[in-house]
Amino acid sequence: MREPVELRRQRILSVVQSRGAVKVSVLAAELDVSVVTVRRDVEELTRVGRLRRGHGVARPVVDAPEPTTVPAARTEEPAGDGAAVALVVPERHSYLYETLHGARSVLEESGMRIALHIAPQSAGAERPLVERALADGARGLLIAPRWRNARSEELDYGWLAEVGVPTVLMERRPRPGSALHALDSVCSDHWYGTHLAVDHLVSLGHRRIVLAARDDSPTARTIRTAFAEIAAARPEVEDWSIVLSSPAAVPGPGPQTPGPPAEAAPDADPDGDATAVDLAALLRERGATAAVLHGDVDALMLVQRLAEGGVQVPRDCSVVAYDDVVAALGSTPLTAVAPPKAEIGRAAAELLLYRLAGAAGATGPVRRTELLPTLKIRGSAQPIPTPED
Repeated sequence: MREPVELRRQRILSVVQSRGAVKVSVLAAELDVSVVTVRRDVEELTRVGRLRRGHGVARPVVDAPEPTTVPAARTEEPAGDGAAVALVVPERHSYLYETLHGARSVLEESGMRIALHIAPQSAGAERPLVERALADGARGLLIAPRWRNARSEELDYGWLAEVGVPTVLMERRPRPGSALHALDSVCSDHWYGTHLAVDHLVSLGHRRIVLAARDDSPTARTIRTAFAEIAAARPEVEDWSIVLSSPAAVPGPGPQTPGPPAEAAPDADPDGDATAVDLAALLRERGATAAVLHGDVDALMLVQRLAEGGVQVPRDCSVVAYDDVVAALGSTPLTAVAPPKAEIGRAAAELLLYRLAGAAGATGPVRRTELLPTLKIRGSAQPIPTPED
């Protein structure tokens, strides 16, 4: 799936502003796009004054001076490599890049140097990045592991619990009773976000609802489980079902976390390969009038496919997207559940700085913070027409 241009350019800005001058060839390799594409992006960002361009390199508009000290309220150690905070997020993950930017604003204001690491999509990619950051002197860690399935999550528990520096998980909630249960974390309350989506559709008179959702991240699995629980408990909902939002939206091999009943998610063959969802056909088969779609890019593509299948949004089907990264940019702006992405990053960074400060109470009880999403109402969901209409 092609990454939106603006998101790619935001990634370029993030890398350049955190590292200083970066070769165009290095950016192209990290973003997995052509050098020509990155050069064109850098030229446009230079034109609008957000970057400077050199001979084969991209530079920040203002070269940030290396801090010589860190404010005493934060740490008593000298700045430099030892005052760095490692930030680790998955590549090609626009949702978590917004979280990254929120954390970055807090860390930069504090005078902390940021060591940004983008983890590739291969299994276990985060561990060597964290080990390298620690070897370089990182004093703290903010991390959002990919965790495509339960097995990959469990494999990270042991080493991540032993990193030896203050660590805060962003937008991740480890399994209860696991080695990471007692690790600081800040995440969205996705159960509440799913409730907002279902409640909004029910309030508009919809009684037959489909969830088309990913299944390749902790967030995706939480949304699927929450939808099944909420829809089954609402007496107004007469029928509900769950399918994959994209053929590529499944985790890799390994034991999975508990989810909706098997009959609610007929979206994989016996060999575990995802099947493309024909959402228009499913809506007709189930008599559904509304759909919740996760995540944003999948939602926009599904709305396009609905139109190709003769189903118009919102005339024939009301839609609520989940994530609200690009939902507002569709030809029909999508009503969307908006997790507080940037606020998650800011809260995680503030908690990490609190742990690093060494002040009284900084070694107190573990904090597991949840922030509530909001619902952004746009034009993709409307009331069920009455006979008089």
